[in-house]
Amino acid sequence: MTLNGWMQIALYGAVVLALVRPLGGYMTRVFDGERTLLSPALAPIERGLYRVSGIDARQEQTWLGYAGAMVLFNVAGFVLLYALLRLQALLPLNSAEQAAVAPDLAFNTATSFVTNTNWQSYGGETTLTYLSQMLGLTHQNFVSAASGMAVAVALIRGFARASTKTLGSFWVDMTRATLYVLLPLCTVLALFYVSQGMPQTLSPYVEATTLEGAKQTIAVGPVASQVAIKMLGTNGGGFFNANAAHPFENPTALSNFLQMLSIFVIGAALTNVFGRMVGDERQGWAILTAMGLLFIAGVAVTYWAEANAHGVLANLSLTGGNMEGKEVRFGIAASALFAVITTAASCGAVNAMHDSFTALGGLIPLLNMQLGEVIIGGVGAGLYGMLVFVVVAIFVAGLMVGRTPEYLGKKIEAREVKMAMLGILCLPLMMLGFTAFATVVPAGLAGPANAGPHGFSEILYAYTSAAANNGSAFGGLTANTLFYNTTLAIGMLVGRFFVKIPVLAIAGSLAAKKRLPASAGTFPTHGGLFVGLLVGVVLIIGGLTFFPALALGPVVEHFAGSAGQTFATGG
Repeated sequence: MTLNGWMQIALYGAVVLALVRPLGGYMTRVFDGERTLLSPALAPIERGLYRVSGIDARQEQTWLGYAGAMVLFNVAGFVLLYALLRLQALLPLNSAEQAAVAPDLAFNTATSFVTNTNWQSYGGETTLTYLSQMLGLTHQNFVSAASGMAVAVALIRGFARASTKTLGSFWVDMTRATLYVLLPLCTVLALFYVSQGMPQTLSPYVEATTLEGAKQTIAVGPVASQVAIKMLGTNGGGFFNANAAHPFENPTALSNFLQMLSIFVIGAALTNVFGRMVGDERQGWAILTAMGLLFIAGVAVTYWAEANAHGVLANLSLTGGNMEGKEVRFGIAASALFAVITTAASCGAVNAMHDSFTALGGLIPLLNMQLGEVIIGGVGAGLYGMLVFVVVAIFVAGLMVGRTPEYLGKKIEAREVKMAMLGILCLPLMMLGFTAFATVVPAGLAGPANAGPHGFSEILYAYTSAAANNGSAFGGLTANTLFYNTTLAIGMLVGRFFVKIPVLAIAGSLAAKKRLPASAGTFPTHGGLFVGLLVGVVLIIGGLTFFPALALGPVVEHFAGSAGQTFATGG
């Protein structure tokens, strides 16, 4: 570990914090329907979209109507993307003459991008046409992110409103998230990335001659526009197979920093939106503090693990840390920071190979996802995921003092707790259930590139990444098979919608309740005690649920590597 590395980490944290209030204030005005700086240009477009779609922006929905619209929209998106992938060989913008995507891979990919997971069992530049990348994947990057933001805003309204049955309109919230937040920011980001050397072209792949006289095909394409929303919308799907380690997808140290910043900025600012909309910004800062403590701890452990010689590395007298699988352009500090950011959020973009991290270095990204990616999390998904844990934490606090749990003047009762636990427990069911299944059937055992604990970690990481809607991979798993394409897709669907729908049920239940005045016995939820309780609940639920699986994988790897029996990054 170096001073320079810690300075990079500190600078990143400072910039994220500096953007929380201004962006949070802007998004609050957007979702409240107030005038913003961009309203003169965008409000006519917004009204035109409603007219064309037959949407009455003044008509709000109950939680069931909101959930139904959200599910219907995503089903339609899945069908269209699946059809596009299957028919891409017959469609234009196919200068590389890509074939149609196989049925099981098309099913997996369509599910992946509709659920904001962006798991990729394929190499983008060798599988997809420009049309599929733009009309299919980039489009879903926008609307899946907007869908998550809409659900988060609906849950905030559940806490903010009283004695009402409605939560707003899914169509309006999603339109405003896309039009006023995602599109303007992505336009600026895409132009910046082009200035850094990122391709943005519809020209065919470039044929080059190497110094040895050999012919080489250099893939290009509309990269900058996809990378902008890939990061800002915490999608993570790469235009190229090497993702953010590819020099065309991440050309410079500055582009690397801005991509990391993009992953966190909206998720962090949504905590401020929460505080503003419930009438007490301190509530948002308390939630962000809990997220920040978990994030800092994860970065410290990962950076320490990667920067120090370990196991066989130490026995070979190799110093300077573990550089296997890392870009020399970015080094250990930026690679460790990127890995924690991308798994703390539901992004999944990578600028280093997580499969090549040390055992403890790889454990933290895995644990981040298993905690539900509530450490900032995906745009919208991180906030509503953490608020689900808030419901559980308040319930626990009520049990300890023998008082009816309440939060922001709303009683937390059996219905809210049941819905919260459904949203929390569906994730380990998918992650651990499918991992157990894959380790005992031949089709599952054929996937890992390594035997022993690391092979187990590769399978566990894949199903964890899918159910957490992250999309990153250890990289040592051959996942483009009927077995893995199907089971991973099921995990993605459950991880997305079996959390979203209970969240909306909680929102509807809370919105219908009366607001209770604070009393002497009200538990304050903006101070250090609440932050500590929330962090403890997140760690206890995640730790107790996943410790046996982690013990079989990364923990065994770590101790075996320390004894010099195996190299911790893959045997």
